[in-house]
Amino acid sequence: MSKERIDFNERIDRKNTSSIKYDFAVQRGKPEGILPLWVADMDFKAPQPVLDALKNRVEHGIFGYSEGKEEYFEAVKDWMKRRHGWSVERNWLVKTPGVVFALAMAVKAYTKPGDGVMIQQPVYYPFSEVIEDNGRKIVDNTLYLGEDGIYHMDLEDFEKKAAENQVKLFFLCSPHNPVGRVWTKEELTQLGEICERLDIIVVSDEIHQDFVFKGEHQVFAAISEALKNRTITCTAPSKTFNVAGLQISNIFISNPELKRKFKKEIAAAGYSQINALGLTACEAAYRYGEDWHDQLMDYLKENIQFVRTYLEHSLPEIKLIEPDGTYLIWLDFRGLGLSEQDREELIVKKAGLWLDSGAMFGPVGEGFERINIACPRTLIIEALDKLRTAIKNLQNL
Repeated sequence: MSKERIDFNERIDRKNTSSIKYDFAVQRGKPEGILPLWVADMDFKAPQPVLDALKNRVEHGIFGYSEGKEEYFEAVKDWMKRRHGWSVERNWLVKTPGVVFALAMAVKAYTKPGDGVMIQQPVYYPFSEVIEDNGRKIVDNTLYLGEDGIYHMDLEDFEKKAAENQVKLFFLCSPHNPVGRVWTKEELTQLGEICERLDIIVVSDEIHQDFVFKGEHQVFAAISEALKNRTITCTAPSKTFNVAGLQISNIFISNPELKRKFKKEIAAAGYSQINALGLTACEAAYRYGEDWHDQLMDYLKENIQFVRTYLEHSLPEIKLIEPDGTYLIWLDFRGLGLSEQDREELIVKKAGLWLDSGAMFGPVGEGFERINIACPRTLIIEALDKLRTAIKNLQNL
C-alpha cells in the first residue's frame, strides 16, 4: 500500500493563533505585516498521527497532572536506537518543559556564581542568556570559518581558555545552530578528550539531531563510557515534529550524581509534572511520525537547493554557508558592505523581512543572517524576491 504524500507546499494562515512568529511583530519592535523567517518553528502541520492522538486526548476532556508511562519511554527509546544507533535506559531520563530550561538547570546544578561556562559562538543565543542571567561568565571558544567555506572548532583555543578560566561546564551545540555543522565523530572525540583531561561536564544540545543532510549525527555521549558519564544529552520532539508549543523535552543523564544534582535544581525551581498534551504528542510522534519526517527531509533538501540556486543566479552578493544539518540556514551578507544598522534597515524596512541578525549569536556573527527554510517554497520565493528588489533599489541609488 502506498504511503500518503504530505503536501508541504500548502500555505497555512497562522495569524491570530497566538503565534510569536506571526502575531507579535509590533510587540517585538518590528513593523506590522512583516514576513517572518526567524524563530525555529515550522510552517507545516504536525504529523497526522500526532493530531489524531491529541484529538483523542482532548476529547477525553480531563487534563489532570500527568506522567509518561512505559509506552512513552519505549517510543522515545526506539526512536533513538533506530535513528541514531543510541541505546538509552529508563533511569537516565528526565523530562523538562524545554531544552533551554534544561540548560538553565545545568548552569545552576554544576557551577557557582562567577564561574566560567564555555560556549562556541556564533551559537544559539539562549546559551549566553542562561549563563549571564544566572550570574556566570561566558567563555567563548569561537568557531572559525575556514577557506573550505565551513566552520571549524579551534580545539587548541578551547583547551587553553578552559584551563585558564577553570571551566567546569561546556554547552555543545550538535548539530550546530546557526552555522549548520554536523560535527564528525573524529571532531567530537578530540573535543571529548579535552573535556576528560580538564574534568569538564558537557551539556550536549542535540535538539536538531533529526535534521542531517550531510554526514551522520554522532551522539556525543555514545562515543565512550567516559563521555557518557560526564554528559547531559538534551533531546526533544519539538523541532523534529513541529510541536514546540507543547513544551516537552527528554534529557538523558546516565551519571547518577549528575542526575541527582540536575533534578534537585528542577525541584528548587518549583517544576514537577510535564504538560499532559506534550506527553501525548511526543509518544505519538516518535511512534508514528517517521514517514512524515522522511518526506519533510526531502522537502527541506529541495528548499535548500532552491535557495542555493537563487543566490547564485540572482543574489550573488549573499553567500550560503553550506549546511550539513538543521533547517536554519546561515547567510553571509558581508558582500553588501553594509553596517549592522544599514543591513537591518535594508532587511526589515526595505524588504519587509524578519530574520535573525547574526549579531544575536555573538560578535563573530555580525554580517550574517539566520533564515528558517522550514516553510512552503512559495514563502521562500516571496522572501528572496523582496530581498532582491530591496538590494537592487539600494544599488541604484
